[in-house]
This record gives sequence, structure tokens and C-alpha cells, in this order.
Amino acid sequence: MWIQKEIQLKPRERGFYLITDEVLKHLPELARVSVGMMNILIKHTSASLTINENADPSVRDDFESVFNQLVPENQAYYTHIFEGPDDLPAHIKSSLLGSSLNIPITQGTLNLGIWQGIYLCEHRNHGGSRSLLVTINGE
Repeated sequence: MWIQKEIQLKPRERGFYLITDEVLKHLPELARVSVGMMNILIKHTSASLTINENADPSVRDDFESVFNQLVPENQAYYTHIFEGPDDLPAHIKSSLLGSSLNIPITQGTLNLGIWQGIYLCEHRNHGGSRSLLVTINGE
């Protein structure tokens, strides 16, 4: 069985957001998959996806702080600056984290670790709505 859906996420300010439940509410078909894989692609170049801590929100705050130090704004050597000081750093952060995830499905649920969740990593100050393309393959 193949299922493919596009999900629109609400606009968020820059930061790291746990979106596992928001994604799952759009996928009631997942319950019919006994074994399979789910691929999630974010269709943007200035936001990314990752899997990490789903319990303590301070982890997401720390991610934001670390990434802002790793890829600071307003560097004199940046040439892609016409969309604002957060644009090029957003592209770099997105490439570092990645634009897609593959998650196993077991007995109708995502087979994540107990402390794992899906993060939307919004790297723009005001990124707008984000589109996710979810593809499920399984039986």
C-alpha cells in the first residue's frame, strides 16, 4: 500500500518545534499499516526536520541557541543577503539538519524511541506556513 499526503503546518517564528502529534492527526491511515516506512519531506529551503528529545522543551531552546552560534547572522562574507539577515543562515541550518526523515512503522504506529519526536526546525524569523509531503509505504 502507498499513501501520500501533503500537510500544511501553521506559521511559526524561528525555533525548534515538536510536531509529532500535529503530523499524526493528519494520518489516520497509519493505523492500517502493520509494517512499513514513512518518509517526510519539508518542501522548503529555510526550514528542516530532525528527530530528537520529545519530553524536555529546554532541549529545543538549546538547539536554537547552538545553531545561532554555529551559523550567525550578518557575517561580512555572506553574499546572499537580499532576503534579510536570517535568510542565508536559514539555508545553511536547513542543509545541516536535512529536509527529510524516514521513520519505521510497526503495528500502526511510528516506531520511534520513547524519548523521540519529530521536530520542525524553523530557521527564519517569520517563516510562514510550511508544507510537508508524507509518503507511507507498507502492508
